[in-house]
Amino acid sequence: MALTEFLVLASSGEPPGLLPARQQMAVSLGWHIILACFGVAFPTIIYVVHRRGLVREDPVALGLARRWAKVAAVLFAIGAVSGTVLSFEMGLLWPGLMGRFGDVLGLPFAFEGLSFFVEAIFLGIYLYGWDRMPPRRHLAMLIPMGVSGVVGTFCVVSVNAWMNHPAGFAIRDGEVVDVNPWRAMFNSGVWLQFLHMWVAAFMVVGLVVSGVYAAGILRGRNDTHHRLGFTVPFAFASVAALAQPFIGHFLGMRIHDTQPAKLAAFELAETTESPAPLRLGGILVDGEVRWALDIPRLGSIIARNSWDAPVPGLDTIPEDEHPPVNITHLAFQSMVVIGTLLAAAVVLYWFLRWRRRDLLGNRWFLRFAVIAGPLAILAVEFGWVATEVGRQPWTVWQTLRTSDAASMSSGLWWSYIGVLVVYLGMTVGAVVVLRSMARRWRAGDEDLPSPYGPPQREPVP
Repeated sequence: MALTEFLVLASSGEPPGLLPARQQMAVSLGWHIILACFGVAFPTIIYVVHRRGLVREDPVALGLARRWAKVAAVLFAIGAVSGTVLSFEMGLLWPGLMGRFGDVLGLPFAFEGLSFFVEAIFLGIYLYGWDRMPPRRHLAMLIPMGVSGVVGTFCVVSVNAWMNHPAGFAIRDGEVVDVNPWRAMFNSGVWLQFLHMWVAAFMVVGLVVSGVYAAGILRGRNDTHHRLGFTVPFAFASVAALAQPFIGHFLGMRIHDTQPAKLAAFELAETTESPAPLRLGGILVDGEVRWALDIPRLGSIIARNSWDAPVPGLDTIPEDEHPPVNITHLAFQSMVVIGTLLAAAVVLYWFLRWRRRDLLGNRWFLRFAVIAGPLAILAVEFGWVATEVGRQPWTVWQTLRTSDAASMSSGLWWSYIGVLVVYLGMTVGAVVVLRSMARRWRAGDEDLPSPYGPPQREPVP
């Protein structure tokens, strides 16, 4: 049997393009979202350490800013490739969505493209502006770079929020009419969802970068460079880790009113319960919850901000509108558990630091700091799985089913394989380049050349 015939049969009963479209989009988004986090948060972190270097005349801080700018350039270049792939995938994989709602979604995608170019321009100016521009003007280049990264991310998140909270159009006789792209972009769910993603970006970047320096301290490089390189991004991550549970709580309460099926899957609620328990772990097997630990009332408190308010069960939702319950539930709980663990860790660190205990000399804490970055990445990935899988079977909530949005082409499996090869190559390339840069920095080569950069000049007074 030919490979194509086998793959078509693997998704029998659904459009032949549905399964490969889902798999390819999941890989592309899951890979790109981490790079997007660096585009959102890294410029702000670099700005803080660069400004510290200027104000305090601190060569260590300026050295960190210079190095981090080079890393940001590498990640931006790779993110440009993955982002371009995603832009083509929207039309290739989901013609039922873009063909029908392209006029509704065009505005945020246009702004996202403009933001990308602005970010690229100012990243280039900043990267090549070292020792060529007046110091404060050079520092100021980070502001439009950071703002454009945030605006671009807002535009992309607004599209996803629109899928969860469709607005800005009407449907008459099966046609999309009365299009208001501004109302679609600024839909009712965009602000909380963007805030959730924006804060998550600082968690990811802060903990990944601080983990790199924690690893260096573990290997005996316990100097000012490594301590500052750990402390600044960890401070940003700490604020984000403490804010995120509150933002998530408000999002959860909103889901009760807008997407009860998703909330039922989050809480593994087979039937409506009042008060509702919080179920830790567990899966749904043949309509029965198994292997879950129930904590009385906590489900109502978390999901409804009440001691006894009911959490709707799956029995209130038509069966053909149930999301994949176990995937949604386990992804959601994994995100919450990791987020809670990271929040507890940063509280412990700053409390002991306030008590003048130096955890940067504690090898167990440093080991945890190294793995905190990957844990934050997992939390983001689990969060997106819970959001996207929990919306199923809808691409646009209560408006367009995913099976109607997907391509009918069975050839998408080859596209999916191609994307896997490209992304594997980019991952290997990024690791090789960044490790090479780190080795040269450790060897004392501070001024690494930038690709296609202008020749060095004397500093501008």
